[in-house]
Amino acid sequence: MPEELFTKKNIAIFIALLFHVCGAVGILYSPYKDWFVANTPLNLMLMAALLFWMQTNKGIQFFLFFVISFLVGMGTEMIGVNTGKLFGSYHYGAVMGTKLNGVPYLIGLNWFVVTFCCGVLLTKISDWTEEKYENMGVRLKPWVITISFIIDGGMLATIFDYNIEPVAAKLGFWHWKDGAIPWFNYVCWFAISGQLAWLFKILNFDKGNQFAIHLLIIQALFFITLQIYLP
Repeated sequence: MPEELFTKKNIAIFIALLFHVCGAVGILYSPYKDWFVANTPLNLMLMAALLFWMQTNKGIQFFLFFVISFLVGMGTEMIGVNTGKLFGSYHYGAVMGTKLNGVPYLIGLNWFVVTFCCGVLLTKISDWTEEKYENMGVRLKPWVITISFIIDGGMLATIFDYNIEPVAAKLGFWHWKDGAIPWFNYVCWFAISGQLAWLFKILNFDKGNQFAIHLLIIQALFFITLQIYLP
């Protein structure tokens, strides 16, 4: 029984829960709110490290997805911050750490974490859906599956961003001009994350990282909680 309890997946889930629960309690109810907010980069880097730790059969295509999603995230955010032509008019605060052309390196890492976790969840759902259709004697065409994956990937990542935005602004992660989050931000998130979902779909690497699904749910609950209770 103890051996079954202390598996890699359970340890990773416990660490993710511990950091997010402590973070939520510390931000909402302790006098050390600023300290917990300032350590956001540590939390994000640890979660990314856990994803890598839990990823089996890491190969060149897995690292290719990591590099491309990181570079796409950094590149599009640089365009957004410096021109306002993507996402809207905004700038990053000091909370997220060292920046390149106004964009923290951790934002590129966050693009990987979000799109990877969404991709793993959608792969699970897509495989389940295909199996159900096949049991009914219907075989979905590959292009239908791919288009569905792209749209669903864009929507899921955008919904995740929608939950983050109000909290991030309150905690000083980034700041919108006039304090208003433009609808164009979500259009860009949908378009860019949809393309990354397509990349996730076509690359050949192990997409059964169960911890990614748990992390996505934990982070979503974390931001929903803060959105409800943060003054």
